[in-house]
Amino acid sequence: MDLGIKGRRALVCASSKGLGRGCAIALAAEGVNLTLTARGAEALAKTAAEIRKAYPGIEVIEVAGDITTPEGRAAALKACPDPDILVNNAGGPPPGDFRTFTREDWIKALDANMLTPIELIKATVDGMIARKFGRIVNITSAAVKAPIDVLALSNGARSGLTGFIAGLSRKTVRHNVTINNLLPGPFDTDRIRNVSAGQAKAAGVSTEEIMKQRASENPAGRFGDAEEFGLACAFLCSAKSGFITGQNLLLDGGAFPGTM
Repeated sequence: MDLGIKGRRALVCASSKGLGRGCAIALAAEGVNLTLTARGAEALAKTAAEIRKAYPGIEVIEVAGDITTPEGRAAALKACPDPDILVNNAGGPPPGDFRTFTREDWIKALDANMLTPIELIKATVDGMIARKFGRIVNITSAAVKAPIDVLALSNGARSGLTGFIAGLSRKTVRHNVTINNLLPGPFDTDRIRNVSAGQAKAAGVSTEEIMKQRASENPAGRFGDAEEFGLACAFLCSAKSGFITGQNLLLDGGAFPGTM
């Protein structure tokens, strides 16, 4: 399927590794020019080089910096002031018992996983509306659908973003600007390994044991991979998805047991 976005420009956050990288590659395959951001300059440069090699007709701009800071956002928006596609993504806050979290911990989580996406949307959505095309995808978490007790910071911050998007997305869609959320469940990324390491330490077993157990417990019998996540993102970013907005697409291998 031709997704109808060849030649468009995308700003993809936290795209040097994991799910953000998967989204960037899937968009590049559709002919989308990319501005990539991430904190790690070395990993970012490697990903950018790999995309340029695989898709030589694509323009790839890399901006090393922390997208959760005003400086990081300013640098990304300077490199890509008028994106047609915005993929919001940032590393999740650490797991733990909510009793141990300070006010500063909560503010940091809100800054990264709620307020940063909102700031980037605020900076770009009016231009999308004026051009009559825009696709915004927020990478959140399956914890929005089924909260995980040790991820209290993520549960709270990402749910706040979800509520905000539910309202805004109904106002922008008439201008062919859609806003949706992708909710990853257990994908084989650094994030799940870090969470598993904490669980392994508490249980006195190895991280690999926890990983193997978690994969086997999923109805799919495995973890997801970044490539298939990226393909779902590319479709939501496509010209074919203009009637989908304000939705929370859960990619979890069937782990959520509900009907809706």
